[in-house]
Amino acid sequence: MTQHTRPLRHWFVALLIATGIAIPSGALAQGAGLGAAGELVDLDVLRVCADPSNMPFSDQSGKGFENKLAELVAAKTGRKSVAYTWYPMATGFVRNTLRSNHCDIIMGYAQGDELVQNTNAYYRSTYVMLFKKGAGLDDVMSIEDTKLAGKKIGVVAGTPPAANLAKVGYMRNVLPYPLMVDTRLAPSMADVMIKDLMKGTIDVAILWGPMAGYYANEINPDLAVVSLAKEKSGHMAYRITMGVRPSDQEWKRTLNKVIKENQPEINRILLEYHVPLMDENDKPITQ
Repeated sequence: MTQHTRPLRHWFVALLIATGIAIPSGALAQGAGLGAAGELVDLDVLRVCADPSNMPFSDQSGKGFENKLAELVAAKTGRKSVAYTWYPMATGFVRNTLRSNHCDIIMGYAQGDELVQNTNAYYRSTYVMLFKKGAGLDDVMSIEDTKLAGKKIGVVAGTPPAANLAKVGYMRNVLPYPLMVDTRLAPSMADVMIKDLMKGTIDVAILWGPMAGYYANEINPDLAVVSLAKEKSGHMAYRITMGVRPSDQEWKRTLNKVIKENQPEINRILLEYHVPLMDENDKPITQ
């Protein structure tokens, strides 16, 4: 994402879709094939639309968990290889990649957005709150907790937790972090926020779970990570799917079969990146 607008990573794209930017020259994968019922899905290569600098999701070096999931999907659907259309996750991403037939799948997309056709969800995660253990916040489980009233809170501007903080009157204590940062040129917002937490610039960091889990483990695995899935006000948990073109019905069915038959392996990959997985009853999935 140009921060890369992170999640809900693609949820932000829905809000920013009014205009687009030109696709970089030479960035497009070549050789689209013809799938079932005239679907423009390559039968030999898994053509993925992805951000080139968006850890822990995707990375041009192949280190992100969506890169690993793409390799799994390619193997399970009989593709010989994976090829990428790299494009920053910003306004115009879907229109200039998937909708322009330059690729056939977006590996992670929030359920319910009309820009793509969603597969079944392959994971569900939530925004989380991070703080240092032993700093007087160990029993805090909600944004509404009065113990947060005098604390400096880091949150990404424009995300759902920011709305909850405003509702409980804590915005005067908020240090906002930018929604959009080009991480090809600057550190990830999650990396910056958690380092600020360690330095004492903020007392609490509120982030999308997959980013929080990954960067917290990189910087300080002993931080408290509290799920916000049960917040009374505001929706904090989201289902993440794979995104395909609305016309690609057979391709969607194929991917749904892959997800259903390989959920334990998918969970294993996600948990290796410390993604906080939640079931439909908001209980943690640990294996």
